[in-house]
Amino acid sequence: MRVLPPAMLILCTAVLSGTAPAGAVAPTVTSPQTGPTAARPGPHVAPLRILLTNDDGYNAPGIRTAFERLTAAGHDVTIVAPLTNQSGAGTKMSSAPTITVKHPEPKVWAVDGSPGDSVAFGLSEVFGGDAPDLVVSGTNFGPNVAGLATHSGTVGGAVVAVESGVPAIALSTGGVSVPDPVTTVNAMGPTLDFAVKLIDRLRVRAKSGPLLPKGVGLNVNHPVVGTDGRGTAVGVSTTFQDAQTILEPDFTDSGDGTWKAEVRVDLRSPAKGGDLEAVSAGRIAVSPINANWNTGPADHVVTSALIAGLRP
Repeated sequence: MRVLPPAMLILCTAVLSGTAPAGAVAPTVTSPQTGPTAARPGPHVAPLRILLTNDDGYNAPGIRTAFERLTAAGHDVTIVAPLTNQSGAGTKMSSAPTITVKHPEPKVWAVDGSPGDSVAFGLSEVFGGDAPDLVVSGTNFGPNVAGLATHSGTVGGAVVAVESGVPAIALSTGGVSVPDPVTTVNAMGPTLDFAVKLIDRLRVRAKSGPLLPKGVGLNVNHPVVGTDGRGTAVGVSTTFQDAQTILEPDFTDSGDGTWKAEVRVDLRSPAKGGDLEAVSAGRIAVSPINANWNTGPADHVVTSALIAGLRP
């Protein structure tokens, strides 16, 4: 393991938090290969009503690129996202008696709270209880694989949607190394190209039914490919969340009641079939997620054996 120097710590924290450094420029929305015309849905597939959120803030490059690409693909997209950076918020929901919400422009709502607050407000008030067809969260600056996904506000926003009965996709852009601002933002273009294709696939297969099975969302991680980040991923893998944490906190006592906080990188060999392995190999990782913490029937049996005979 190693302790990151301060400059790298800021960027590495962005991997966990999803913050695009200041000065990052959003990628061009259209190109001869991936322009709006090529992405538009076929005549027999209806466009979707999409609630678009994130954890980087309503004006971050990733969500703005997502808005442009999904709108160009023919969808009716409404941004309901945090007013300020809420990276690393997970599924946090505020408990304050009031919440500040701004409506700075048409189709954009900025909620002074977490991604979960944004989704809850969007479903209840912006969409007026008439649930959208899909919630898309992202694209996030940096990956949300392995232990990073557990604390991600990007993934958290998708989870809140799923637990509310709305299909959701979390999108993240980045490799497992410390992200470079320019190449990562450039890679948001290919990320959204894939997202449009994925959503089209879901619509075609769903026909008039739900886009995803009840209670299931997708955590999609797109790698940064090529020296400029605009390269094409080598493939797509169905994955699971790798169990390792990747980032470990490290605290040093300053002797005055305060502690210096740093982050140690502890990157081990990725689990075969996991999201970390896929992204490390330049593949897009698509992991099914749900909104509960159930571990499955095998662990239920083990737990039953552990508590057998116990009494209050």
